[in-house]
Amino acid sequence: MSDVVEKTLTALPGLLSLDSQPGSAKLSSTSKLGNLIRGITELTSKHEEEKLVERELASIKEQASSPNTTMRQMKELMVRAIYCEMLGYEASFSYIHAIKLAQQGSGLDKRVGYLSVSLFLNESHELLLLLVNTVLKDLQSTNLIEVCMALTVVSQMFPKDMIPAILPLVEEKLNHPKEIIRRKAVLALYKFYLIAPNQVQHIHNKFRKALCDKDPGVMTASLHIYTQMITENPEGYKDLTASFVTILKQVVGGKLPMDFNYHSVPAPWLQIQLLRILALLGKNDQSTSEIMYEVLDESLRRAEMHHNITYAILYECVKTISTIHPKSDLLEQAAKCIGNFVLSPKINLKYLGLKALTYVVQQDAKLTLQHQMTIIECLDHPDLIIKRETLELLFRITNTQNVTVIVEKMLEFLRNSKDDYTTIDLMMQSDIPNNFLKLLSEGFDSVEEDRQLRLFAVDSYISLLQGEPAKLPQRFLQVISWVLGEYAHLREELEPAIVLKLLAALLDIKHTSSETKTWVLMAMTKLCEGGACASLAQEVSETYSGSLDTALRQRVQELQHLSQDSDLRARVLPRDVGTEPLEVDSSLSFLDGFVSEALAAGAAPYKPPHQRQEELAQAKVLSLEPYGLSLPISMSSCSIADRQSSTLLSMSSGLSGNSTDASQKPGSASLKLEGVKRVWGKEGYLAQRDPVEETAQVEVPSPVRSSSQQGEADNTHSQTPTLTPTPEPGQEKQQLASSLFVGLSSQSSVCLMGKSEVTPQRFRRKAKAQSSPSGTSEQLSATLNSAHSTVDNLLCNNPLDPTVTSEMTASTPKQPSQPSQCLTTANGTCDVEGDFTKGEVMGGNCTSIGDNSVVDIDPTPPENPDKPKESSMSSHMPADVSGLPHSDITPLYSNQSLDLSACHVEKEDALLLVIFIANHGDAAFQQIVLQVDSEELDVSCVSDSPVEEVRSHGVANCQYSLIMKRISAHMEVVGSVSYQLCVGNLQSVQFSYRLSLTSFIRPLIVSTEEYGTMWLSFSQDTKQNLTLISDSQDPLTDTLNALKEKLQLHVVDIRGLEGIVACRLVQGQPCLIHCRVHAGALAVWLRSPVPDLPDCLLYHCQRALQEH
Repeated sequence: MSDVVEKTLTALPGLLSLDSQPGSAKLSSTSKLGNLIRGITELTSKHEEEKLVERELASIKEQASSPNTTMRQMKELMVRAIYCEMLGYEASFSYIHAIKLAQQGSGLDKRVGYLSVSLFLNESHELLLLLVNTVLKDLQSTNLIEVCMALTVVSQMFPKDMIPAILPLVEEKLNHPKEIIRRKAVLALYKFYLIAPNQVQHIHNKFRKALCDKDPGVMTASLHIYTQMITENPEGYKDLTASFVTILKQVVGGKLPMDFNYHSVPAPWLQIQLLRILALLGKNDQSTSEIMYEVLDESLRRAEMHHNITYAILYECVKTISTIHPKSDLLEQAAKCIGNFVLSPKINLKYLGLKALTYVVQQDAKLTLQHQMTIIECLDHPDLIIKRETLELLFRITNTQNVTVIVEKMLEFLRNSKDDYTTIDLMMQSDIPNNFLKLLSEGFDSVEEDRQLRLFAVDSYISLLQGEPAKLPQRFLQVISWVLGEYAHLREELEPAIVLKLLAALLDIKHTSSETKTWVLMAMTKLCEGGACASLAQEVSETYSGSLDTALRQRVQELQHLSQDSDLRARVLPRDVGTEPLEVDSSLSFLDGFVSEALAAGAAPYKPPHQRQEELAQAKVLSLEPYGLSLPISMSSCSIADRQSSTLLSMSSGLSGNSTDASQKPGSASLKLEGVKRVWGKEGYLAQRDPVEETAQVEVPSPVRSSSQQGEADNTHSQTPTLTPTPEPGQEKQQLASSLFVGLSSQSSVCLMGKSEVTPQRFRRKAKAQSSPSGTSEQLSATLNSAHSTVDNLLCNNPLDPTVTSEMTASTPKQPSQPSQCLTTANGTCDVEGDFTKGEVMGGNCTSIGDNSVVDIDPTPPENPDKPKESSMSSHMPADVSGLPHSDITPLYSNQSLDLSACHVEKEDALLLVIFIANHGDAAFQQIVLQVDSEELDVSCVSDSPVEEVRSHGVANCQYSLIMKRISAHMEVVGSVSYQLCVGNLQSVQFSYRLSLTSFIRPLIVSTEEYGTMWLSFSQDTKQNLTLISDSQDPLTDTLNALKEKLQLHVVDIRGLEGIVACRLVQGQPCLIHCRVHAGALAVWLRSPVPDLPDCLLYHCQRALQEH
């Protein structure tokens, strides 16, 4: 055993005050733990250790079971049990004693008990239920130490089902006068958010309060929560960007206490976490990124490279700069800092520099030119990791001029590599096979070149299969199978039987996985054409028809049947078909009739595996709610008890379990056991496992610095370590650099070989019919001006206070103010509440393209406050939708001649987006091209003819139909408008329009009986307690009416303290809501056949009640 471990273990009893002398750090001669440690360290074999530990555990068990054992002795027994468990020996008998020590002990005894429990048990252990009452009692204690211990064990491990029991007490601790209590409460809430995010959705405003806490430790703890939430939804927290920038500026400026410093570096880990948050907020968002530029520049300048922690800060800063919207000055400064990494003789720093340079070149590939000779030398580095990262960097700068040289270098690395795992990992990354197969299937513009490429692939793979295919990776074998199945028929002289025999040989390889075998069988099915092929297919079918793998048996059945019916095979697997996407019915709607008949016959509705596991886990959950009142005789005698005919759940049924699945006939006295979960067996309680919870870059031209400029910049770092000078490269390395980095400089420059290079046009993919240009949504950057709010001192002021003026001045020209509205985000409400259903300006960059020049146009709207834009645009609403309800007409972009605005129209079965193009100039807009796209929506134009011209002082409109293809709480439509004012003067404008799920919701009119039938057939559900409108005589009715008004819901029925509500999407997908008043809150249960719809609708229900 190492000295460090021995010293640590010998110090443990002193820290726990087990010795006779309080505070002594040495083991006394009579300490049993000391004797155990000395005895183990003196042993010479594992067998002797096992015998000694077995005797020790037997002694601990006997003493722990004795009724005469005192708390002090029990404390020492637990420490000895911890030591035995650390060595890998089970001491499960001590678990219950650890819980008793935490419950009955006081002070140090409770401390050791909590420590033992946290080391012995995991979050899913059943004994943790016995600790809930102890935690509740300690959280309500006036002893700060007991409160701290309870919050510590809660933040480490706590049953997910018991969170509602202690959540109110943890929330109260956020207002505790002691900062250590507040900090531990924030960490406990962070733990709750990780394991049950729905439980803490209602306290996002308290997270903001923690971010504003006067204690830096509490503020730092809150960043963990915000990092997780911003990772999941960066759009909802853009308003906090200025606050995070202010905090980072004060941290970099050294305004935190000295206790946060590490090697004279101010709060380095806090800096790293803030930089990661800023990278998430500023990605693909120009206006948000502009707020960060100044503090990022300051972080780069202040991080002097004299310790490893400063290298980490610089690396994270460079990564953030390359992630947010690019700025040429910052990118150049980041590339200069990277030079200090890649020139370092330390391998770790060199690797870090290559990794950082890989991020930077994704924004501007020309920045590698100043490090080209260093990159060439890294290709010959003896360390394989450095070589591999260098190849990754070269891959990022590949273009049509240097692709041949880079591929040769990669192949040379693969041929010389002796590590098979590295080779397989490089060749078979997840995206490489998919991209290669997509390239083969789509091809290029030349049909003959596509044919030659496919024939070359077939010939290459046939030769590989004739060699030693057992050495090939599984992913590569899958690619080979697909290519031969699709294109082996192109080689006419190649007999299908030969290919089938080679593929069948893959099935006999011992290490071939089941997934690869399914690929091989599918390829054989495509190639089987009768005769000898049919006999071989029959042999393979007989061999694998009894496989335990369901997918493999399915492929065998397909091979057997399709090989005997050539006509059916030709219809199912046609050859030479185009690359048009197939329409896949992922919902299996063709089975709706069969499912309806089965449900009518009494079959149980289908439940996905994760829901079945959740219900099994809920069967052993303790109910923390008091018993409800008995139903009145008048209600109990009605049909509410009949689950099949009515859906109003009785008040005693609760919202947990699956009571709606049980069918109970009125008047039946027999015991119904259908659907009862089997939780007891011959061996005792059957443990149930808890389910596992599931959850473009813009190229900115940047001139390359000259050597003199770089030298002057290098002199500004006074404490930069002396670097090893780079030797003068030889002619061979200069030629290699010329080949690798060709095409990265501007078109007017001279290449490294001394010849003027003209960048040829890249390969063009086959044009897709009626498709918007790729990357439209990625190229649109947000330009909303968010209010800058900073503070003078983190410990005194509130960084979220909008009244505090900003200290920072933008390093770039100020953007013109755009019409904006204050939004109510998921993490809190602004001063003036808004609605996402209104459009929002997310972009407005306009450029004039003519004569190969780019001229910026000032997008400042003309100052004309008296102009009634809203009313004027309403008069231009299309006639067929003018009488329908629509949102406010929202301006998207405006300049002296052009006004862009939009609104959405709500039809009964559709949602339309109307875009208005207003021409205020004297010249007509010609050759107008309007393109609209969205990641969450299917956008299709419904106008009779596209808008091609707008006359002077005229207005044109275009209608688009919006259909949801992915359920989301908020959606975004992005687009661009290009038009021509005069010959050669083409202008382009980009815009964005945001929508909410509520725009797609419509009332669903159903009866109570129909509601009950639908409720039993739906499998996707979620539950939550909502705020009840209590300031009225009938809180339930008023609350449901408020939801009905804001979300367009239909209240089906209200009986007593329960109500049922129904709604649907415009496409027809329903969602049902059961509401029950309990303990002053509204307990809601949402069910739908569509995944994610209950969660998203629940979010809007919370928002609607908060705004009421």
